Amino acid sequence: MTSLERVVGEFLDYLEIEKNRAVKTREVYEHHLRDFIRTTEAKRPEDITDDLVRRYRLTLARRGIKRATQGHYVVSIRAFLKYLVKRDIPSLLPEKVELPKIEEREIDILDESDLERLLAAPSAGGGPSSGGRGGSLRALRDRAVIELLFSAGLRVSELCSLDRFSDFSRGEFPVRGKGGKIRVAFISDTARAALAKYLKERTDADEALFISLRKDGQVIGRITSRAVERLIDRAARAAGIPKRVHPHMLRHGFATDLLMNGADLRAVQELLGHASVSTTQIYTHLTNKTLRDVHKAFHGKRRGKNL
Repeated sequence: MTSLERVVGEFLDYLEIEKNRAVKTREVYEHHLRDFIRTTEAKRPEDITDDLVRRYRLTLARRGIKRATQGHYVVSIRAFLKYLVKRDIPSLLPEKVELPKIEEREIDILDESDLERLLAAPSAGGGPSSGGRGGSLRALRDRAVIELLFSAGLRVSELCSLDRFSDFSRGEFPVRGKGGKIRVAFISDTARAALAKYLKERTDADEALFISLRKDGQVIGRITSRAVERLIDRAARAAGIPKRVHPHMLRHGFATDLLMNGADLRAVQELLGHASVSTTQIYTHLTNKTLRDVHKAFHGKRRGKNL
């Protein structure tokens, strides 16, 4: 008799070692599968049935969990079931578990004027700094962070993991994205100049490209995703942007900017590090210039003649 708890542990090790998934990804799968076991009280792989999974999904819905998040739980269960098939362990076949239909995700982006204001915000290095060298370094860091997020379309986790000793002077550098996949990221001259000014002010030996600072300017290690969120929010408020701004909006802005200027969808997929072009396609309804031109050219012509 095979214990379900033990096989789940082996599956998580398989994800990390054989599939080279990030530790964070492992933690997400573990959270989903442990919740599934705890809720259903399943003890063995053969206890997993179509009816058991259906009742678990109903429980998730009744908890008030968003439909998209429910889908993530189901993906984890299906991945685990596929592993059981690979190991010849009897259980529910993965194809028996249908993924929920998810409504198309709405993308929250900054308009062009708000983006320009964010890039020039005082707390992003666009105004006078305070607090001596520490204040100046913080302002230069914030500007470099914002410029790099927009210029390279990085995920926050990717930005936080960058090391300072990479050669950024060429305007391109390797980035380790989801699943440990390496891609080349490119940055504009403006971003490269902002990064050079920031690095010139650094006197510490920390290997992280972006560091967290105490109020007195003391370096306290590699910057965190939460710290990036705070500095973006601070810059947006300083710029007078009325809505809440989060770092991923700069990645969205990077993608829409490329597509609106005629970039090929597949090329944008590569630059973003998306595994599938279908993920990149979420931006196309925001950037379809052809449809916009058709609407402008042909809509409302009869009405205009009657006015």
